[in-house]
Formats: sequence, structure tokens, C-alpha cells
Amino acid sequence: MRALAPAVYVLGFLVTAACGVLLFRAYAVVGKRLLLWSALCFCGLAISNALVFVDLVLLPEVDLYPLRLLTAAASMMILLYGLIWEGQQ
Repeated sequence: MRALAPAVYVLGFLVTAACGVLLFRAYAVVGKRLLLWSALCFCGLAISNALVFVDLVLLPEVDLYPLRLLTAAASMMILLYGLIWEGQQ
């Protein structure tokens, strides 16, 4: 079971990165700014998932948990800002 963990971390990164790319493409076509905020959020979450892989697989002796948490929180704050900003218009 332990051997599947790196594959799950990579898959999580790939899925969130793909969502970010698809949201950017949709923003380019439609032009709705909420798609831009969502795309930025998912790209940040992809970075956070990449840090999970680096932290737990590549560099297990280094604790990157605070950086992972900060990256994910910043991504959510970007989406929250976008939701509030678009809700006021």
C-alpha cells in the first residue's frame, strides 16, 4: 500500500493542474472573471499538491508542511476574493 502513495500524490497534482488549465481555457473563450479566479485557485492547489509530493517522497527529512498549508490557504483566499469581488458587481 505504501508504494501507491507517490502515484496518488502525482495524480492529485495532475488532476488539479488539468482543472486549472481547463479553467484558463474557458476563461479565454468566455471571458467571465470568475473562471479566472477559479483557475488561479486550482493552479495554486496544484502547486500545493506538488509540494506534497516533494515533501513526502523526494525530501522526507525536510518538513514542508507550513509551506504546503500556506500555498493551499493562499489559493483558497484567491478564490474567496474572486467570489466576493464578482458578487459585488
